[in-house]
Amino acid sequence: MSGCCAPSAGHGGSAQPVELSFVPPVRAAAEVARGMVRIAGGQFWMGGDDPDAFPDDGEGPVRAVTVSPFLIDATAVTNRQFAAFVKATGYVTEAERFGWSFVFHLFIGPEQRAHVMDATVPAAPWWRAVDGAYWKAPEGPGSDVTTRPQHPVVHVSWNDATAYAAWAGKRLPTEAEWELAARGGLERAKYAWGDELVPKNRWRCNIWQGRFPTVNTADDGYPGTAPAKSYPPNGYGLYEVAGNVWEWCSDWWSTTWHAEERPETRVDPHGPPSGEARVTRGGSHLCHDSYCNRYRVAARTSNTPDSSTGNIGFRCAADLP
Repeated sequence: MSGCCAPSAGHGGSAQPVELSFVPPVRAAAEVARGMVRIAGGQFWMGGDDPDAFPDDGEGPVRAVTVSPFLIDATAVTNRQFAAFVKATGYVTEAERFGWSFVFHLFIGPEQRAHVMDATVPAAPWWRAVDGAYWKAPEGPGSDVTTRPQHPVVHVSWNDATAYAAWAGKRLPTEAEWELAARGGLERAKYAWGDELVPKNRWRCNIWQGRFPTVNTADDGYPGTAPAKSYPPNGYGLYEVAGNVWEWCSDWWSTTWHAEERPETRVDPHGPPSGEARVTRGGSHLCHDSYCNRYRVAARTSNTPDSSTGNIGFRCAADLP
């Protein structure tokens, strides 16, 4: 991956979901739907052909896709919500089992420097592997999320996200569901709120300003993650579908599978049947137009299912009762 997108962990683990260490509780439909938004479904134009798009990411072609009605979380899953899951199940994330996770270099403080590992990402040296970094200690030993209960949880792999979703009586959204919801009813707009990045000089998302990767002026108010409702919602009531944290989708990654017009790619598409990486959407607080302008609503990238970083989170979806 290029630019500020999240690096792959390269653990060499299985690409299949980890076996759940708990029995998901049976939840009433009203409990599952709490905090979720009903998306009516229907046909929409998926994909993009922006001049500043990344053709190698398979953002196009722009195509008419039909999606059935569904529910989706209004926000990314927060630290408080994930903590409730861990308390109820004793779940141990993959970052904890592997013993480390990726942290952006500017967030590594004096307490964490002794825990920085030798592993580097040649194409993105601003990412450092930190021993002991995980969702509850996002910068490494000595850090915690006590003051960040409403921030999106990070350092969660795709496997961790699917485990949480199962516990909550939900699932991860398909890529088509995610994009339909993120568009908020706008047809072929560049961003989730329209075609202008900063309408009326007001920031609508948490991304990098300044000179990446060394100077972040934080003009949008946040140098790192922001609380899950920091900016106005889109037309469907979803918060921060651009920037802040990348969000896992259920689909296997492909840059070509969706290009051919077939029923399985145009009606409730679920992505290819297999692969090595899973789709992530939305961009993160580290995205900058000089490297990774993937906060555009059609933008996409991927990561291996066992990877975790300080800028990957998720939101859940669910079938209608």
